[in-house]
Amino acid sequence: MKMQPMNAPDAPQSLSRHYSQAMEVVGASRLLFISGQIPADADGNVPDDFESQARLCWNNLAAQLDAAGMTFANVVKVTVFLKRYEDRDVNAKVRFEVFGAHRPALSTVITDVYDSAWLLEIEAIAVA
Repeated sequence: MKMQPMNAPDAPQSLSRHYSQAMEVVGASRLLFISGQIPADADGNVPDDFESQARLCWNNLAAQLDAAGMTFANVVKVTVFLKRYEDRDVNAKVRFEVFGAHRPALSTVITDVYDSAWLLEIEAIAVA
């Protein structure tokens, strides 16, 4: 399998260069669609602060990837739903830690989320 980041020169470039506008995948045999991962632990506990919630969401996403025998290197698309615009930089910081040099396609949506205690939710698509 080969993943190729794409950033068309005749379209707007990513705002931060920390994601790709598109990811081409050739030769993948498996697709994993990961539902929105929430900022709760296995017992349903939700931290109060945003950074802890973000880390928990990314950890929950990692757990889903691991269950499928994949890692963050397999992720081709991420959608982050943020409750508050002002939390975008903290989430980006955690996302950079999680992905390292890998730059999957990314969408960030500012919206209300399902539970009033949650400050974000993250879904992803991975390939292998």
